[in-house]
Amino acid sequence: MTTTELTAATALGLDLPALADDLLALLMRQPWGQTSPSVYETGRVVSLAPWLAGHRERVAWLLAVQHEDGSWGGPDGFGVAPTLSAAEALLTVEDAAATRAAQRGLAWLSARLPHLEALPDLPALDLTVPYLLDLLSAHPVGTPVLPAGLASPRLGRIRAALKAGHALPDKLVHALEVVATQTAGLHEPSSDGIVGASPAATAAWLAARRDAGAEADELAVTMWNLNQVATRYGGPVPVGLPITVFERGWVLSWLARGGVAITPPPEMLAGLCASIGPDGASAGPGLPPDADTTAVALHALMICGLPVEPSCLARFDTGAHFATWPGEDGRSVSVNAHVLDAYLAWLTIQPADRDRYGPVAARLAAWILAAQHDDGPWEDRWHASPYYATLAAILPLADLARHDLNAGTGSRTSAAILRAQRWTLATQRADGGWGRWQSTAEESAYAVLILLAAPPGADAHAAALRCLPLLMSKVHDRDHPPLWHDKDLYSPSGIIRAAIIAAAHSITREPPGFW
Repeated sequence: MTTTELTAATALGLDLPALADDLLALLMRQPWGQTSPSVYETGRVVSLAPWLAGHRERVAWLLAVQHEDGSWGGPDGFGVAPTLSAAEALLTVEDAAATRAAQRGLAWLSARLPHLEALPDLPALDLTVPYLLDLLSAHPVGTPVLPAGLASPRLGRIRAALKAGHALPDKLVHALEVVATQTAGLHEPSSDGIVGASPAATAAWLAARRDAGAEADELAVTMWNLNQVATRYGGPVPVGLPITVFERGWVLSWLARGGVAITPPPEMLAGLCASIGPDGASAGPGLPPDADTTAVALHALMICGLPVEPSCLARFDTGAHFATWPGEDGRSVSVNAHVLDAYLAWLTIQPADRDRYGPVAARLAAWILAAQHDDGPWEDRWHASPYYATLAAILPLADLARHDLNAGTGSRTSAAILRAQRWTLATQRADGGWGRWQSTAEESAYAVLILLAAPPGADAHAAALRCLPLLMSKVHDRDHPPLWHDKDLYSPSGIIRAAIIAAAHSITREPPGFW
């Protein structure tokens, strides 16, 4: 990059390290996390807890965010669960406009569902969709029908198991609303008063306890905390909160890896360190430990100068790959890439542990390489965009070569990185950005970091520079298109902002590059 280009780039924005420090300060002021409102969760709170403060505002918000075609939520099959939730919720409201909006949503579903070949790989979608269809069948409206090939018997099995006296697995407490009438007395809120880090699960728990005759003082803390969540968003609620460990781990990892000069608050690092127990770390209170949060927290601590041995990750090892949590139905490229990040960071600090962790790292690298599509990208179950999965995959692969830890896969690794970068170059949009459905600042940041993850050629450097104005124009934004997977799509704005800052900094640093 020439001096003229650097001057022009700097003129587009502000001091990126200062923006990063501001972001870290915001995370400390709002430890529950920054994430977008959720149509699915808001609909459940409207239906389950109409007595909760902000009910009218939640209804108004659902009406305001309905799409022209009658649906809610993301494109393709990502709109099914949000539309079911919003439509069912609005049918419980005695209001003509709400009823009309619900009917439009049901009409969209009736037209869309017969042609749907698959449901997206969203957490608990095989539970939330039949649960919502059951609820809709109690209303005097035509209930949409899910194609037989997409129907899952899992909800029925779980309900039968609970009736037989079996406990609900911890990972399903996040979706407690689907079975709340059976389990309300078996689960208590976490220390922050929220059940399963989910407003919907919390509202379902409160509703069931109220119906069971619980005294007001027994519910006061949970009621107060759920009210605080709704108040923060002006009525609507997010899909997951708190996300303290998840958010802090990702933000620190992006910023430090991008070479942004930051001074993490000691309390933040101490909190991350304390969150990692023998079973790993959870994204926030009320959620079970998972490999993804554990690996990113470990990696963030290591690159911030506080190494913690990654031995707790072993409980997620299936022998072939690492599961997000024990017993996971499916597998994730980004989870395995983040686990590999953590092992490689530890081996860089403690090379004497190569015999212990080196074979696991080699196995993970081979598994990730095998998951790459022929044309270059990777896809993942925790994010709608292939740019997220592709960046997650190539970062540890690039580190394998950089630290001579490729365990005999050097040529395959280099070829995989090159294919990913060529695919990224080929998919840049006319406005200089990247995106699955349209250019977004988040996906553009990931694409830039893909191009700069290895020493960039002239084409990659030019493509990244073309994207810089888009990144800098969005560096302050807190409203980004939802692309992350939970019960519906959501947007963790703090994490996205960190990725944008890291990408912009990587373009403007000398020499340009990521890490």
